Amino acid sequence: MEETHGSTGSTARDSPPFVPTLIGIGAATAAAHIGNNFTTYLVGGLMDRFGFTPFAMGAWNMAETLSYAAAMFLVAPRARHLDARVLAMLASVVVIAAQAGSALTGAYSLLFAGRIGTGLGFGLMNSALNLAAGRTGNPARWISLGIAVQTLLYSGIAIVVPQIGRDHGAFGMFLGLAGISVLFGLCALLLPGGKGDLESSAQASAPIGVDGARVLAAMALFAFGSLAIWPFIERTAHAIGIPATEFGLYQSVAVLLSAVGNAGLAMVIGRLPRAWPLAAALGVCALMCGLLTTVGSATAFGAAFIVFMVSWFLTYPLLIRLAYAQPGGERLAVMTSGTWLLSQSLGSLAAGAMAQGFGAYTLIGPVGGVVCALAIVAAMPVARRLDRGAA
Repeated sequence: MEETHGSTGSTARDSPPFVPTLIGIGAATAAAHIGNNFTTYLVGGLMDRFGFTPFAMGAWNMAETLSYAAAMFLVAPRARHLDARVLAMLASVVVIAAQAGSALTGAYSLLFAGRIGTGLGFGLMNSALNLAAGRTGNPARWISLGIAVQTLLYSGIAIVVPQIGRDHGAFGMFLGLAGISVLFGLCALLLPGGKGDLESSAQASAPIGVDGARVLAAMALFAFGSLAIWPFIERTAHAIGIPATEFGLYQSVAVLLSAVGNAGLAMVIGRLPRAWPLAAALGVCALMCGLLTTVGSATAFGAAFIVFMVSWFLTYPLLIRLAYAQPGGERLAVMTSGTWLLSQSLGSLAAGAMAQGFGAYTLIGPVGGVVCALAIVAAMPVARRLDRGAA
């Protein structure tokens, strides 16, 4: 089965030029997910520097992801009328200002406000990414390619950021991440431009329907379960004797392998059925969630962490392509990504409360794994129906 359209009922545009589109989508993907991947280092750095509690940092992280989700839900109903490049430019300005401003303060209230700013910027950039991908001939393929580029870039950043933190503290990490956003924002100007003209007005404003609601539910369960531990993942490693620099090496290896996995997925995703690859990826991700906080050695943690990241990055495009296959696919894809961030923010708060209440991170992984596995139940009716329709 071959995917050839951005969303159901739309006529895909001619294929965009490959290299500029790859640079633009890769940069936008990387720019949109800086917070998801590297805020964990800021959490550890701020806890060490200012003595903030796990619950306070869970709320701090939640502020970023909630505002991230809010930006995406704000964009979703207006998706057909927006230009991806303009959104990317606005997003970059907001993120750079918020990161640089956060470097200048140690007050929790101001840092909290800075997280709201970065979240809004990341949400606008992710919306730009989803709109640009949805206006190509094969959005799932371009999302996978974007993740491959992102993970290659992050393999280097994962080594550099903890070293900056070691030498210059949270101040240096904030400024370093601001500088990275400058570079990614400039490259994101190569995103496919223009406003949506693929979907009719009726499709763009159609209710999401039962299948759309199931896609949103699946993303909510996946994100809540798999990413609840994420703000504290570096602290989890630290608790079993793994320093931040060694954790950065594990993350570097993980993102390199994720790049390979997503590059391979991009080559075949249009020919894959939707059901069993998604179920397999979700199942592996759920299992690794349980192991992340229960293993006791650096080797076991490193292996679980690497498999977790590879499976997570494979699951995301496999899941979001269910959204693009529905009527009004661009809008539903933006809503699906917004649901991811909303659920992650709630998971972060729950994880922070659990860590503070029990004095450890141990239970977060197994509980998250169970919730993640429930996403299989939510997604399979939609995936199987689409597979039958394509047979």
